[in-house]
Amino acid sequence: MRIFLIILSVLFTGSALAQDKPNMLIIWGDDIGFWNLSTNNMGMMGYETPNIDRIAAEGAKFTDYYGQQSCTAGRSAFILGQSPIRTGLTKVGSPGADLGIRPEDVTLASLLKDEGYVTGQFGKNHLGDKDEFLPTAHGFDEFFGNLYHLNAEEEPEDPD
Repeated sequence: MRIFLIILSVLFTGSALAQDKPNMLIIWGDDIGFWNLSTNNMGMMGYETPNIDRIAAEGAKFTDYYGQQSCTAGRSAFILGQSPIRTGLTKVGSPGADLGIRPEDVTLASLLKDEGYVTGQFGKNHLGDKDEFLPTAHGFDEFFGNLYHLNAEEEPEDPD
């Protein structure tokens, strides 16, 4: 019984320590207009996003921003904290291209890991199409998604 309690206390101590820092959830979507979220449009546009509205009400909303011309440029600017011109990640690359996150680029994920956060990226990445550009090679603990969207799904050809 004593060993069980010691193990249990160690497990719960770790989870209690992890809760000293706020959780962060960043939702990054392509082609979503500011008014497409009901937290911003107050019911005027006919869109309802109740789960996003709840997250926004319980956390922080960032409403002033500068948008990039492509999803690659926007993601790289946010994740790397640099102008896409500096990183070369200004437009969507081709499958197998040599362009991606460079080894010397510090990512937001690696900075958060240094502060004790666990990081993950889920969905479209667009920051390089080779293994060395994987999010897990640049500070993310977990990644589930695709590196390049145009060859992401293998669906059978429609014979009709």
